[in-house]
Amino acid sequence: MSIITVERKVLKKNDDLAAENRACFMSRRTFAVNLLSSPGSGKTSLLERTVDALKHELRIAIIEGDVQTDNDARRIAAHGVPVAQIVTNGLCHLEASLVQSALPQLPEDMELCVIENVGNLVCPASYDLGEHMKITIVSTTEGDDKPLKYPAMFRRSSVLIVNKIDLLPYVQFSVDACIANAHSVNPELLVFTTSCSSGEGIDAWCDWLRDRVRELRDEPAPGAAHPA
Repeated sequence: MSIITVERKVLKKNDDLAAENRACFMSRRTFAVNLLSSPGSGKTSLLERTVDALKHELRIAIIEGDVQTDNDARRIAAHGVPVAQIVTNGLCHLEASLVQSALPQLPEDMELCVIENVGNLVCPASYDLGEHMKITIVSTTEGDDKPLKYPAMFRRSSVLIVNKIDLLPYVQFSVDACIANAHSVNPELLVFTTSCSSGEGIDAWCDWLRDRVRELRDEPAPGAAHPA
């Protein structure tokens, strides 16, 4: 019982800081997403594709979370967008306090902030970072039963991306089964299928992101009077 009490206190503090992050994103009209997956699903490759497709029309900034090294941050920075690196030194997930410490390193006028979380389908599910949405990536090199094995992650996500579909002829993976399993956990999940190698599905994913940024930008400011 004492362990449960400690966990609740830790998550309460995290949730308070996440609320501060969310207020910051909202005040800046920044659409923030938390990108989640197991290691090797192609998060960074998808992020590279996304940045290249959108960087000339949207102000994009990236928060990179890794257990060690800044390899992914350097990959993304090479595409010409601001990047803040978080090295967790063994921590298996990002927390709201870490995101808060990274925000001063990024431009205040960013329109899209992508937080690339540590590769893990367990711990990150429990931590609100202040993002608008959690987005989970599953690759075809993994099992199509991942949503059933890690339901909390899929239940708390708004979007599922099935990545590496160019490998479908070579792996035992059913996209339909994966989506059905995910929808059995969360019927509201929006699904995209993508390949970072061929580019298939990238346009649809980027169109969706572009629309979310525009929607947020066009919303009335908090406390502003709505037109009659």
